Amino acid sequence: MENDIQTAEEKIQSDESENQEKISEDTRIIIVTGMSGSGKTQACRFLEDLGYFCVDNLPPVFVPKFVELCSHASTHVSRIVLVIDTRSREFFDNLIQVLEEMDKNDQDYEMLFMDASDDAIIRRYKETRRRHPMAPSSRISDGVAKERKRLEDVRSKATYIIDTSNLAKAELREKIRQLFAKKEGTGMNISVLSFGFKFGMPLDADMVLDVRFLPNPFYIEALKHKSGSVPEVSAYISEKTVTQDFLKKLDPFIDFLIPQYVREGKSQLVIAVGCTGGMHRSVFTAKHIFDNLVKKGFTVNLEHRDLMKNDVWEV
Repeated sequence: MENDIQTAEEKIQSDESENQEKISEDTRIIIVTGMSGSGKTQACRFLEDLGYFCVDNLPPVFVPKFVELCSHASTHVSRIVLVIDTRSREFFDNLIQVLEEMDKNDQDYEMLFMDASDDAIIRRYKETRRRHPMAPSSRISDGVAKERKRLEDVRSKATYIIDTSNLAKAELREKIRQLFAKKEGTGMNISVLSFGFKFGMPLDADMVLDVRFLPNPFYIEALKHKSGSVPEVSAYISEKTVTQDFLKKLDPFIDFLIPQYVREGKSQLVIAVGCTGGMHRSVFTAKHIFDNLVKKGFTVNLEHRDLMKNDVWEV
């Protein structure tokens, strides 16, 4: 009996150890800090677009507990961004101590320090007419000087430093993407959507393709009630010369556009393909685009918005 209890305890301890290792491997923690007015809010938004769970203005003392809660949540939160800066006032002074504790416990994290020249920060505060958190009742330049002094030790521990003095938003987005996007895929989510024009245009479409010029299976009695993803319907559409010519031009066109959108920093792209009812030609073409993009390693979703609004017997 004692041996059984001991074995059970050892198993529990082993499972806990494995779970801790998994948490350490799977979880990516990014601490964003730096000068007020240097672009921390923009950086946080771009990180959210990359799929990170972002928390703004978190007192440093709560960091270890928050990471633990995220790691053990039922839907495991593995990509965390914590924005910590001098807005937390006296709590901010605990940041170095918290980081040292995390180092001692082998808790991996990365620190992104956002910086900018004094001139750039002062100009931005002048433009927004906001008060500097370190000098609410005095000159902005005084606040900048105080904050820069207070952040010296934190800056020295930074994994990455981005100076935004002369960066446009698109350039900052690209830097963030290069540093923190997942290695696989593009960092952009692509949705391919089929729809019927008679049910209205999708409002969130970035690109709309009208394929009502393709041969329509609706007028073939054996195909009328089958969707564009059914093999015989697909064969009927694809065997036509106009379809083959169209796809030869469509594939290179899509292949050219996707990298341009990625380079521009777009986080989501909706490609909408429409025919009359959203049942045959648009479904066929949307699936063709989806299959091509998946083969090339893109993160893609496929949706047939209006398919079931038709009298469909086979999908």
